[in-house]
Amino acid sequence: MQGSGRWHRLAWMGAAAACVVLAGCASSRGPAPVEDRAPVNGAGAASPAASGLPTTDASGKPLPGIENLGKPGYYAVRPGDTVRRIALDTGHSWRDIVRWNNLDNPDRIEVGQVLRVVPPVAGAPLVPPPAVAGTGAIPPATTTPVTPPVVAGATPPAKPAGNPPAASGEDDLGWIWPAQGALIAGFDDAKNKGLDIAGRAGDPVLAAADGKVVYAGAGLRGYGNLIILKHNNTFLTAYAHNQALLVKEDQSVQKGQKIAEMGSSDADRVKLHFEIRRQGKPVDPSRYLPARP
Repeated sequence: MQGSGRWHRLAWMGAAAACVVLAGCASSRGPAPVEDRAPVNGAGAASPAASGLPTTDASGKPLPGIENLGKPGYYAVRPGDTVRRIALDTGHSWRDIVRWNNLDNPDRIEVGQVLRVVPPVAGAPLVPPPAVAGTGAIPPATTTPVTPPVVAGATPPAKPAGNPPAASGEDDLGWIWPAQGALIAGFDDAKNKGLDIAGRAGDPVLAAADGKVVYAGAGLRGYGNLIILKHNNTFLTAYAHNQALLVKEDQSVQKGQKIAEMGSSDADRVKLHFEIRRQGKPVDPSRYLPARP
């Protein structure tokens, strides 16, 4: 009996020790981290080494574009990324991303692969071609005017009469509301990247400003039937959960034009989810849209 009691005490102590070890492991693990997408435009993109992403494929061959890792304007593909999602986050057409990176299949990109997400010639100066010797050919003028040197004592050339027109602000696109229904959810940087507007199936969805269709389809999970318009080099707008799309990619649209019919695709009710993205980053549309009466 004494041996039996001793065995039970030892077993109990061993079980208690195991519980302590398991509790320590659980506490050290903590809650699952929430993914914070690294910036995809500019120099702040996370490197594969820093984020645990691979730098080679299964055969040990370096992943495409890995030589550009960490350079401004490049992005390392993360789990769950698609070309269309990256294009939305960078404010470009997905077709541009495909072209800039010579992708054979836009639906096949590898985790850790480094993609160019800015135009290859962005900011490059215009260089005129040299004149052909002996032909008298004059190279075409560049878009940048050349200022003649000032000669001491000479009268400077007269400036054109009047002042040049002031450049309009890049934010001033004459925005309008894309739908007339009640606002059911406002912008929340953590939970809702735009505005949710109620309505009935088939209600018109309007272009909020002049622009060009850079995406029309259902390839982005969570958005349903989606249209993305590019308005200039700064702004995109997104129109999600439609039941019907009335425009095609590369089509130019006018402010107020009906581009879709409201629906409930990939949503729990009929509504329009509307986003304004400034240089790829979601911003509060209420800052740009006119006040409602």
